[in-house]
Amino acid sequence: MKTATLFTARILLALATITLVGDVAAKNNPVTGVSLASAIKDANDLSAGRADLKVLRVEGNSMLPFFGPGAVLVVKTIPAEKLRAGMVVVYTNRFNETVAHRLMSVNAAGWTAAGYNNKDADSTPVTSGNLVGVVYATFHSNALPVDPVLVAAVEASTPVAMAAPAR
Repeated sequence: MKTATLFTARILLALATITLVGDVAAKNNPVTGVSLASAIKDANDLSAGRADLKVLRVEGNSMLPFFGPGAVLVVKTIPAEKLRAGMVVVYTNRFNETVAHRLMSVNAAGWTAAGYNNKDADSTPVTSGNLVGVVYATFHSNALPVDPVLVAAVEASTPVAMAAPAR
């Protein structure tokens, strides 16, 4: 009986933690009245005709309060030699995930990056070989679909940049 009570207490604590973290993330996520489809369209309009700009949508909370789920990034291709500490970059990590995080410092292996809310730095250094670019513009949305079919089509054609815990 004692084990069941302890198990129940742990489950309730876990649920409370998840609710609290989710609530904090929701309060800190900059949202607007603009739909996700409109934010993606606006970002695509900005990048139209520019080979050096790419549009990505955000999933994850590691970059809050700057951007989070429902944000759309316009990423600009730049040479790795122009990177500086503090820049927010998009790169491909060793798990083949596209990640949007801030540059912390540089060493012989490349740049160390981390999300604003991550206690640990990412395990993959940012180099000229995996750099997608720097965040050039951010479009915030309400992350809610207006027309689920349209949003599904727009989301399917818009790659994702993860703002997630370090890996």
